[in-house]
Amino acid sequence: MAEMAVELVAVEERLWSGTATMVVAQTTEGEIGVMPGHEPVLGQLIEGGVVAITTSDGERMVAAVDGGFISITARSVTVLAESAEWAKDIDVDAARRTLDEAGDDEEAAARARGRLRAVERQ
Repeated sequence: MAEMAVELVAVEERLWSGTATMVVAQTTEGEIGVMPGHEPVLGQLIEGGVVAITTSDGERMVAAVDGGFISITARSVTVLAESAEWAKDIDVDAARRTLDEAGDDEEAAARARGRLRAVERQ
C-alpha cells in the first residue's frame, strides 16, 4: 500500500511524525482528503478545525487544530497548526462549558466546536 510521510506540528510541540495512507483536514476552501501521490497544495486551516490521519498501521488519529497551514506534496503532508490537541485528550465537559460561555467570542466558540467535532470523529 502506498504511504506518505506526515507531520503534525503545533507552535509548541510536534504531535506526530510518521507514515500514513490518508490525511483529512478542514481548510478555508473546504475539507480536503489527501492520499499518496496527491498534487502539491498549500492550504490554510480553519479555526476550530479537525485533522484526521490514517496511519500505515491502519490506526485513525484525530486532532482538533486552531488555524495554521497544510502543505502537501506527492510524498508528504505537513500540518503546521497554531495549536493542536488529540481528540483522546480533550475534556468534553470543559469544551461544552467553553462553548456555552463563549457568548459573542466567536474565536472561543469556534475552538470549542472544533474540539467537540474532533471527539465525535475519532
